[in-house]
Amino acid sequence: MRLYAAVAVSGFRRYATYRAATAAGVFTNTVFGFIVAYTFKALWSERPHLGGYDQAQALTFVWVSQSLLAVGALMGGGFQEEFQERVRSGDIAVDLYRPADLQLWWLASDLGRAAFQLLGRGVVPLAVGALAFELALPASPLIWLAFLLSVFLGTVVGFGVRYLVGLCAFWLLDGTGVNVLCGLLGVFLTGMLLPLNVFPGALGEIARALPWSAMLQVPVDVVLGRHHGAGLVRALGFQAAWAAVLLLAGRAVQAVAARKVVVQGG
Repeated sequence: MRLYAAVAVSGFRRYATYRAATAAGVFTNTVFGFIVAYTFKALWSERPHLGGYDQAQALTFVWVSQSLLAVGALMGGGFQEEFQERVRSGDIAVDLYRPADLQLWWLASDLGRAAFQLLGRGVVPLAVGALAFELALPASPLIWLAFLLSVFLGTVVGFGVRYLVGLCAFWLLDGTGVNVLCGLLGVFLTGMLLPLNVFPGALGEIARALPWSAMLQVPVDVVLGRHHGAGLVRALGFQAAWAAVLLLAGRAVQAVAARKVVVQGG
């Protein structure tokens, strides 16, 4: 486990070196936070308690979402493009021969990336939002701890989805189309545009049952205090179940890919 801990630390340090990119990301998240916040403020003025949120909760949803976009790589910036390039170039053969588990290696690296993004791009936008608007942030440290656990589980779920997307390169070689499709699904099904509780009827039920909801919707609802006691356990269990399913699916697809791999370019 020390190996994977070192890989996670390396992933953290790698992204910490891009200070200009981090500052630009903080600025972008903050600007878009204001744009979406004022849009939500107008919408909730016309439709109070839409989706079961009051206006303060809706604005909190906006700013917590902005703080988690880079953490979950919901709009790109994850590892899958690099992974796919290593498949295309043939460098993946070196990875498969390493005395380390391929999936755990990339998971550790992605968790290191996510940890930096939470600190580097998550704290400032949320703090700015809290200063500019009345937010419904919790006072209890236990809720914040549950939120961090939920963010961790959501990050693992996101990794599981993106790892499967990355593995598609073994058959497609060029993963651009799959990446775009995954990004579009993420925009609509994580709650990035609108909380999934706003989706009507069966559409909302299906969206909330899919793994994308575990990446953003569930963590935000946890920090809003919408899950208590057994409900909180169920919410975290939902995330953990999807994480396990996706990681196991990734291992199964990886095993097939490793048996069929053809090194490109040499």
